[in-house]
Parts: sequence; structure tokens; C-alpha cells
Amino acid sequence: MTDNLVVLLHLCDSLFPIGSFAHSDGLEAATSHQEVQTATDLRAWIDVTLFENLRRVEGPALRRAWEATNQQRFDIVATIDDEVYALRPTSAGRDATRALGGRLLKTWQQIRPHDAVQRVLAQRSRVTLPVAFGIVSAASEIALRASLEGFIYTRLASIVSSAMRLMAIGQHEGHALLADSLLSVPRVATAVLGDDGPLRSFTPLLDVMLMSQQYVQSRLFKS
Repeated sequence: MTDNLVVLLHLCDSLFPIGSFAHSDGLEAATSHQEVQTATDLRAWIDVTLFENLRRVEGPALRRAWEATNQQRFDIVATIDDEVYALRPTSAGRDATRALGGRLLKTWQQIRPHDAVQRVLAQRSRVTLPVAFGIVSAASEIALRASLEGFIYTRLASIVSSAMRLMAIGQHEGHALLADSLLSVPRVATAVLGDDGPLRSFTPLLDVMLMSQQYVQSRLFKS
């Protein structure tokens, strides 16, 4: 199995229509409550997302979904999906990750049909985003490490994209923050590949902000 780079680039492109532009994962609430106001605040938000959520929940879930798909163990895929869903702290967050994952699976099946994707869709129409990414990566013969690094990139880039719409941060500053954060991605991917522990994370501020999103006035984002 190779990196299958051009397919991975297509999967990671913001052009790909899964609707992630409509979700900030609580960053809108954080900026509204002045918890995130500066580039330093934003970098702290990115770091927590990277080293807690992506390192300990979404990355391992993607890895295990990729492995289970290759083994055609779709019962394991369903168990991983249920666990990721249960770990999301709010109903809006749970709905968001399954809405994004469901659109990813359905769109991928339309443009690159594969039996593994169809078998998952036959069991459930929506799955969480990291699980969906793992499924389509395995089905498309994208190497596991490349899949992990590509997914982490999309999640961090989405944060910066949301931040540029929510706070006083320009493109150059935003992309400089992203570039600096991406230096840690290979190390995080290596840690995920060696992690056989349970899915877990501790992100109290991010969780509270996600819970507060529904109370933000004049919202730009769904979550």
C-alpha cells in the first residue's frame, strides 16, 4: 500500500463537499466569550486539539477504523464509531461529527465506489468523521501514516480557517501558526501508531465552549 498522494490530496481538500466550513468545534463560542482573543490564545487552542483530541481520540479512532476496514471487521468499525460518538460532550457535537462523516462516506461512494464503504453504509448511514476518514482511506489504499497526517492537517487547517472569520487574525499570521503547528504532526502520528490504549482526552475548556455554542448570538457556525 502506498501513500496514494493525489487521492489523499483530493480527500483533504477544502473543496471536498462535507460541510466542515459550517463548524468551528466551539471556537466561535470561545471567541464570543473572549477566551480566545489573540494569536497566543489560538495557538493554545490548536495545541490542545492536537495533543489531546487528535492524539488521544480522533487519531487512534481513525487508525483502528483503517485497520478494521482492511480486515473487513465491520463490527469493530461500528464499535469504534459508537465510542467516538459517546466521547463527544454535546448533542450538537455528536450530531456534527456524524453529519460530516456521513457526507464523507456517501460522497466518496459516489465518486470512488468501494465494497467496504457500501457495507458500512448498509449498516448505518452516518458515522463519526475520523472513522469515516479511516474507512475511505483504507478503501482507497492510502497508507495509514499518510491518512493520519492528512486528517490531522485538515482538522488544524479548519481551526485556522474558522479563526480568520471569527477574530482579528490575518492570513499570514494564521498560516504561520498553522505551519508551526504542523511541525508536530509527524510526532503525533508516530505516537498514535504506537497507542493501543483506550480512547481518552481531557479538554474541559473546549468541551464547555462547545456546550456554549448554542447560546452565541448571531452565530456563523452550527457548532
